[in-house]
Amino acid sequence: MGTKTAYLKRLKGITFVGKTDSNHWITMDGPEEFGGSNAGIRPKELLLLALAGCTASDVVAILTKKRTPLDDFEINIKADISDEHPQVFTKIDLEYVFYGKDLNTKDIERAIELSQTKYCAVTAMLEKAVEITHSYRIN
Repeated sequence: MGTKTAYLKRLKGITFVGKTDSNHWITMDGPEEFGGSNAGIRPKELLLLALAGCTASDVVAILTKKRTPLDDFEINIKADISDEHPQVFTKIDLEYVFYGKDLNTKDIERAIELSQTKYCAVTAMLEKAVEITHSYRIN
């Protein structure tokens, strides 16, 4: 079993910097009315980017192995949040957007399915607590 580590340091108020084993720093912050400097991404927003980044890496890798010629690729994320604290995500929707000519829909659907059901560790963790849905479109 492997181990991952992370380090977080307070800069001021609720402004923090952190890094993980990859040794890349990221700034997290909150709004000024809560003691922040409004100078960084919110921690909860990082979860959405982690989810999108994880599944995007899978999908692109799978499609590359299938020799699918993507011109571009993006994911749009929409998350519903509960009104009461701790204001957790109640539903997350991922819209995969593929750009290219003659893209095979079966390959795209299979790549998304494999990411969602087998490879994406972030999906596997989050889906235990929140409904995750997805769709795709080809431009």
